[in-house]
Amino acid sequence: MANPTPPVKPKISFNAAWRESRELFIAHRYRLMLGMAVMIVNRLSGLILPITPKYLLDEVVKNHREDLIMTLALAGGGATIIQALTSYSLSQVLGVAAQRAINDLRRDVHSHVLNLPVRFFDSTTSGNLVSRIMTDAEGVRNLIGTGIVQLIGGVVSAVLGLSVLFYLNWWLTTIILVMLVIFGACMSFAFTKLRPLFRERGKINAEVAGRLTESIGGIRNVKAYVAEDRERGVFKDGTDRIFKNVSSTMTGISLNMAISTLIVGAIGMLMIVVGGKAIARGEMTSGDFVMYLIFVGLVTAPVVQIAAIGTQITEAFAGLDRIRDLRNMITEDAGDEKRAACKELSGDIRFDNVMFEYVAGKPVLKHISLHAPAGTTTALVGSSGSGKSTLVSLVMAFNRPQSGIVSVDGHDLASLKLRDYRSHIGVVLQDNFLFDGTVSQNIAFSKPGASDDEIRAAARLANCEEFVLGFEKGYDTIVGERGVKLSGGQRQRIAIARALLASPRILILDEATSSLDSESEALIQDGLKKLRAGRTTFVIAHRLSTIRSADQILVLEDGIIVERGSHDQLIEANGRYRTLYDRQYNFEHERFVNTGEEFPGLQRNHIVAGK
Repeated sequence: MANPTPPVKPKISFNAAWRESRELFIAHRYRLMLGMAVMIVNRLSGLILPITPKYLLDEVVKNHREDLIMTLALAGGGATIIQALTSYSLSQVLGVAAQRAINDLRRDVHSHVLNLPVRFFDSTTSGNLVSRIMTDAEGVRNLIGTGIVQLIGGVVSAVLGLSVLFYLNWWLTTIILVMLVIFGACMSFAFTKLRPLFRERGKINAEVAGRLTESIGGIRNVKAYVAEDRERGVFKDGTDRIFKNVSSTMTGISLNMAISTLIVGAIGMLMIVVGGKAIARGEMTSGDFVMYLIFVGLVTAPVVQIAAIGTQITEAFAGLDRIRDLRNMITEDAGDEKRAACKELSGDIRFDNVMFEYVAGKPVLKHISLHAPAGTTTALVGSSGSGKSTLVSLVMAFNRPQSGIVSVDGHDLASLKLRDYRSHIGVVLQDNFLFDGTVSQNIAFSKPGASDDEIRAAARLANCEEFVLGFEKGYDTIVGERGVKLSGGQRQRIAIARALLASPRILILDEATSSLDSESEALIQDGLKKLRAGRTTFVIAHRLSTIRSADQILVLEDGIIVERGSHDQLIEANGRYRTLYDRQYNFEHERFVNTGEEFPGLQRNHIVAGK
């Protein structure tokens, strides 16, 4: 049996990362130019002090020019003050620019991610996305901040220093320059090896953060199934991978620094031998030699600094690589500027021979045709995996059909502006998401700026107010992350209130009463009827008692509509719907028979005699 082909790793594109960087440079060019000017002043003023020892030794000491002492001291002091001021200004100018760049990049990436298709979120962990949006952008600091300017500043210092060194002793300087060029080549090779490691570290961090987020979010399941040890093992494996990656990068960085130390030592030995002979032969004065030593340090230090900054910039490019991957993904509203506006909507929906598949060659919906007139309720019934949720996802434009047309008010849904269309949709899902805010904020999520009266009216209609007013802080009660402080029924009723407040033309109810007990279900049935009134509604329900009043019921099996009609028509047809109906009646009857309580579900008079 042939070995499986290993997965192809995405190619790291230096050019693409550089394009991302160039856009940032252009956006913040004025601060960078100011920072560059301040940096040049800083580097030039830094040359004053290294020059003074020559005159101190050759003129003051050797030629007894005591009149120069104060001049040299003032020159050195003034240069030091200028260096201090420019160093402070540089950090302020570039620090603010870097933070603004990080802020802008995070907002841009976050905005792009929000516009990606739902299928992307289905296959990507939230921790991965958080890492890309928050952590990867941090590397920009090393480009727009001190990184690039320090890199250029190091080059400027090296060039100025080398000019002086060539003037003092061109032969010794040539040897030192050759050694520095070799060192630079070694650094460049090292960075090409380190950059993939930094990119891989970001990916590992995202995966570990994603799993950690899931385990904490699902802590009740972890504890219920005594899975603490398993989660510890998964987290340990992840942190071990991070450790190995960090160890590898640290080894590479340490090797770079070791090479730097060797280069500095070799240069020191050369200066002792060559410089000592030059002084002995009278080719250099003592002042020249001391100044040469200081300027070698000025040249060598920037080169070593360039190596360190190069590592930071390498990490920044790796982050931009990952950000580029996200930004290259096509958003679901791409091309919206060419689509028709959809400010008004009646809600007449048609499916004409619609086919849809998540995986090529495995259709989930097969030749679906249906008509949901404006203001009517269409219920979807069928076993798990029959295609109900997929059909609804097409109505919400979360997915697009591979063939066939989904039309709204006679217009192909693909021809309408996505944001306009979705502004007419309200949703109540089986597992409704609540934000970690107040009850009032969660209800008002569908209508920002809604008044307190509007929020309370929606809450009353959804029968929320009876339990909300029982809280100490009422509508200002914090519901906790995902609404953890509320019961399932309470969360569901808040979600219904949220949909009521939106006043949508198209309503999606996906198992809207699944989290409610019989008493709670009875409380909101009137609210749901009012919510559905005059709106085109699609209902997915396993509890068939909630769809008896639907205008049409579609029974799906294996992606095909096998039955359609009203409740009474389908009961009389004695087909698949009747089978599901009878099975649920018997289940609920057995559930309540021992209590003597009249159950609110299916009614006995719909069971045909002789069944």
